[in-house]
Amino acid sequence: MNKIAIFIKTNRKAAGLTQEEFAMRSGLGLRFIRDLEQGKETVRMDKVNTALAMFDMEAVPGRKDDR
Repeated sequence: MNKIAIFIKTNRKAAGLTQEEFAMRSGLGLRFIRDLEQGKETVRMDKVNTALAMFDMEAVPGRKDDR
């Protein structure tokens, strides 16, 4: 699982939200949230940033690290 997937899942759970609740509050689809949390590599970055914005964060360019 990638860092963004782990971050979203961990913080969503810490906020006491189900995937369904998170999807509704963020305005994103449930399928997208599930794909994102499973680490799907072909998700749209604008939607990733919408999800991250729920936690006052955003994805920015950076060096790729070893997984």
